[in-house]
Amino acid sequence: MGNLYIVATPIGNLQDITVRAIETLRFVDLIVSEDTRKTGILLKELTKRYNFANKKNNLLSYYDQIEKKRIPEIIHALKQGVNVALVSDAGTPTISDPGYKLVRECIAQGIKVISVPGPSSLISALVSSGLPTDKFTFLGFLPKKEGHRASMFKKIKDTNNVIKTTFIIFVAPHDLIKSLVEMQNFFGNIEVVIARELTKIFEEIKKDKISTLVEFYSKKGVKGEIVMLFNLN
Repeated sequence: MGNLYIVATPIGNLQDITVRAIETLRFVDLIVSEDTRKTGILLKELTKRYNFANKKNNLLSYYDQIEKKRIPEIIHALKQGVNVALVSDAGTPTISDPGYKLVRECIAQGIKVISVPGPSSLISALVSSGLPTDKFTFLGFLPKKEGHRASMFKKIKDTNNVIKTTFIIFVAPHDLIKSLVEMQNFFGNIEVVIARELTKIFEEIKKDKISTLVEFYSKKGVKGEIVMLFNLN
């Protein structure tokens, strides 16, 4: 019986990869990847920097649209003694990325699941935000439909009435201004932290009132991966 390794990979700076992650990716027989092209680039860099044997031919794609099909294939391989690593485009797999269903099935089938911890954008953003870190609630991406987003904002307010927590949300660049405006309409002109392009050359962490952030990003434009953080206290 093989093992399933959940391997965290850098969110930007390649030097953030752990020694254990490198050794695991070198050791496993198969690497299951959300985007084989991006993982192929990572493996190529590992080959250059760490004398890493190129495993481009050992990659298997695994994303939302084919998850149902892939799970039986991967389970079969694991039962045949194949050691498998699961990676996402960047950061820790299964966090707002496909993978938890595979983990769940492995546990149900008695297959050992091993976490190889490392970079995570939500944790990096939290510890750099200046907001309370003792309690936090991660909400993933906001719903796409306006009515569902309004329902989510109400639940956030209700949750905050029960437990004081820092809320963390992933935001696509093209949705940032719209999300900020909707939040201001619902919560008022609260302070929000925007953590953008973490660990990369143009890393930016801005904490300000929503109105100021809307003005700033309306003029500057928005690019890159974004984590938004706020509390209502």
